[in-house]
Amino acid sequence: MEYMDFKRDGSVFIITMTDDANANTITTGMLQELNLLFDEIEKTPGNAALVLTSSSAKFWCNGINLQWLAGQGDEDRRTFLHEFKRTFLRASLLNLPTVGCLTGHAFAGGAILAASMDFRTMRNDRAKFCLPEVTYGMPLGDTLMAVINNIPSPHAVQHLVLTGAQWKGVECLNNNVITAIYPEEELMPSTLQLARDLAGKNRENYTGLKYDLKQSLLAMWTGQYIR
Repeated sequence: MEYMDFKRDGSVFIITMTDDANANTITTGMLQELNLLFDEIEKTPGNAALVLTSSSAKFWCNGINLQWLAGQGDEDRRTFLHEFKRTFLRASLLNLPTVGCLTGHAFAGGAILAASMDFRTMRNDRAKFCLPEVTYGMPLGDTLMAVINNIPSPHAVQHLVLTGAQWKGVECLNNNVITAIYPEEELMPSTLQLARDLAGKNRENYTGLKYDLKQSLLAMWTGQYIR
């Protein structure tokens, strides 16, 4: 694959974004690969969990590749933005526990991708989490705001969305944006342990409870209300 690696470690699926040269920015190709892996994960039976991580120590995901997007035609841009929102909505509703392992910065669309995971872990030093749309005059829309609201703190969501603040790991932890912070060398081992613990849950029941918690997202998905 061009944009990511995929493997299974016992009960844990691991997707690693590997486009370090482009800060793991999001393009049509990246979304296509992600959805192919989601297809494989969702159809694989048995209890399991997913970790979504990055091979970069600087950027986990730096949002949409704006330079690439500017070179697309109007219809291609519209198609991409629809698929971008659809993929993040899908990620929020995957039929197993999901953990975002933030090895570096998660900005803009990268922060929203992180929000689509059930849980998030993060480096305790260099990584930052930011929704800068208010700074650059960019809208979010119903679907992306619903995904952002996966973050279990309305106060944090309001502050991040309306100020464009860049929060480091400690600030994210204190504001319930993420589950835990770790030194770089402990981040992946500790995240994998969390994922293994979650993989011990009954997958069907876990998915049902997830849907109960995310009824607005489920309604969007089943009705294909994406805007």
